[in-house]
Amino acid sequence: MARRDEYDEVQAARRLKVPVTTWRWARRIGLVPEPDVSAWQWSRAAVEALDAGAVRAAEPRELVSPWEAGNRLAQALGTPNEADQVPAVSGYAVERLIALGLLLDLSRDHKYPKLNPAQVAELSTRADLPEILARETPLGPEQAADRLGVRRVDFEWMRRLGWIEPVSYSRVQFGATKAGAAHVPRFSTGHIDDLPQQHPDIDWPALRTLGKGQHSPLAALCTGRETASS
Repeated sequence: MARRDEYDEVQAARRLKVPVTTWRWARRIGLVPEPDVSAWQWSRAAVEALDAGAVRAAEPRELVSPWEAGNRLAQALGTPNEADQVPAVSGYAVERLIALGLLLDLSRDHKYPKLNPAQVAELSTRADLPEILARETPLGPEQAADRLGVRRVDFEWMRRLGWIEPVSYSRVQFGATKAGAAHVPRFSTGHIDDLPQQHPDIDWPALRTLGKGQHSPLAALCTGRETASS
């Protein structure tokens, strides 16, 4: 059998006889160095130099779902999630914390993230956690336009200009059949709130007073960009 000289995380974990989740956590806390062959591969020398016992000892005692992590964060913030009510910290909010790199998904199936509760507990002590969660509150296109105080058509021009992009999509069912389902974009509240500061050259008060049927100045910006790129 040919000697293996490069290892991905699965192969490296197998070489050390530890679960992939343990390998990922050990990498997060610095026991495993960053890949030295490519963005996702380690050299044989790097893997053989590791202390397998130390990596194994770093294994999380348990893993929790985003739903359970949300419950723990909400409890720590003094706003526990209640049944039949909109959760103070939803599974979606936890998935955004993962996307921001504040929590590490240890699962091999990203549809069903698994988290280290010790990291969840550590995150819950951050003084700015409420502000982070508030910025990650999801808004649909209509809600985003309302928050900015502009027409929906103006918000769509912002999207065409590349000023704002969805952070995720939600599946909304219209009717009883799959044909009635649609994927609705969701935008981060913080990203929406940042737009006026990111584009100070726009006359936002004037944009906010435009009435139905009035021409949007953003349309001209978009046309000018398309003309310049052609």
